[in-house]
Amino acid sequence: MFTLRLQKDNAFTRFMNHPAPANSRYKPTCYEHAANCYTHAFLIVPAIVGSALLHRLSDDRWEKITAWMYGMGLCALFIVSTVFHIVSWKKSHLRTMEHCFHMCDRMMIYVFIAASYAPWLNLRELGPLASHMRWFIWLMAAGGTIYVFLYHEKYKIVELFFYLAMGFSPALVVTSMSNTDGLQEVAWGGLIYCLGVVFFKSDGVIPFAHAIWHIFVATAAAVHYYAIWKYLYRSPADIIRHL
Repeated sequence: MFTLRLQKDNAFTRFMNHPAPANSRYKPTCYEHAANCYTHAFLIVPAIVGSALLHRLSDDRWEKITAWMYGMGLCALFIVSTVFHIVSWKKSHLRTMEHCFHMCDRMMIYVFIAASYAPWLNLRELGPLASHMRWFIWLMAAGGTIYVFLYHEKYKIVELFFYLAMGFSPALVVTSMSNTDGLQEVAWGGLIYCLGVVFFKSDGVIPFAHAIWHIFVATAAAVHYYAIWKYLYRSPADIIRHL
């Protein structure tokens, strides 16, 4: 009896010390894989066009740099996500490749959050203390990518906490700006992201949960893009009048 109990304890110890292999996580159906791919793949071209439009509407070098930062984050999010889900769907037997792209997919969330705040932090007047958030948001993104590299899929709750903390921390600075035009749209976009987290954490519980999460991401990104285009860059009508 003592020997059997000791064997069970050793098995439990090995299980706790060695996380479950990657292939033990929920495996989507073929239709779910397709939905995961298409819900972001269809947004790549609009993201590229939208980024080019902001660059075209820029008045000075700083606005062009900011448009490039935001556009790269926006496009990279949808491209990396699409590539990862294609690999996960069609090349799942290549475990190392899938793991690598999964890490990149998670890292891009940090970069995208920083890029989404960049136009507001760069193009709006901020106080002396609040202006430090312009570079600190990228420092947080770098820290998040390092965390994913070291502890990918090991502490999922901690990773989710980092995403939310990074999403809400700059909001304290943005909402303190003297010019608050567009912040209502920023808040609505943030709320949509938060609601989508429910589906982000519901793989295997709610059918097509991850694809629904993608739709929330796309909707929130569209709301934020609209606010950036409307309140931080010139209207296309102004360009037509200057031609």
